[in-house]
Amino acid sequence: MPSTDRPASAPAVLLERLESVAGMGRGQRRLVLLLSQLGDFDSLEYAQALVPVLPQLQSAGIAVLAIGIGNEASRQRFCAFTHFPSERLVVDAEPQLHRALGLYPGLQQVGGPWPNLLLMCAGIGSPGTLAEVLRGYTGDRSAPQRIADDETIQAGPLPPIQGSFFARAGGSGFQRPFELATVRLRNMTEVLGHWRTYVPRDDFLTQRGGTVLLEADDTVLYSHRDRGILGFSATMARPLSFLDPYLG
Repeated sequence: MPSTDRPASAPAVLLERLESVAGMGRGQRRLVLLLSQLGDFDSLEYAQALVPVLPQLQSAGIAVLAIGIGNEASRQRFCAFTHFPSERLVVDAEPQLHRALGLYPGLQQVGGPWPNLLLMCAGIGSPGTLAEVLRGYTGDRSAPQRIADDETIQAGPLPPIQGSFFARAGGSGFQRPFELATVRLRNMTEVLGHWRTYVPRDDFLTQRGGTVLLEADDTVLYSHRDRGILGFSATMARPLSFLDPYLG
């Protein structure tokens, strides 16, 4: 949203939706995630990034709600896998709110959702995707470590990997080479193994999401519109850095 001297109020359609959810009405700060399909890379990564800071958000008086595309079965599976609190996630069968807010529907070329999704994965109509995929393999010293040294991670067909492997290969205290790619492989394996649970319909595979942080008076403190796959934050190395000024 464009910056003005006077903070912009959130769109009425979003405020109406929030009023229908307990604890999300006017009078407190609210963080709202408009997630894509619950089986999308972005939805899983965003939830996994947010879960560790939920206690800080609560202490700061910021209520959290995620609105994703799916159904009750996908909601339950998503929360069980990511540990995102189920009472903080609601689902829509179709991205009506996403559309009403003007969020990017993704590439809409001839051929349907699957060809368009594959083109977006290749970076077409999805700026930043290839660079973000590459960052998952090369590592990033500006990003935090993703896998604890004493953690064991099971990622797809690979044998169980001890977190200390990444320390031996690249050090500690930052995102090591292949570390994020391994996390993403684990997410992909989970989704592909339960595809129709996570994605009941293929119609909205390309739909992107967004983020809105609201003040107690419904003005917008921060907003982000996803421009492509793996673009759920303007700062993917530290996707929640926009919250720093509000966590004290």
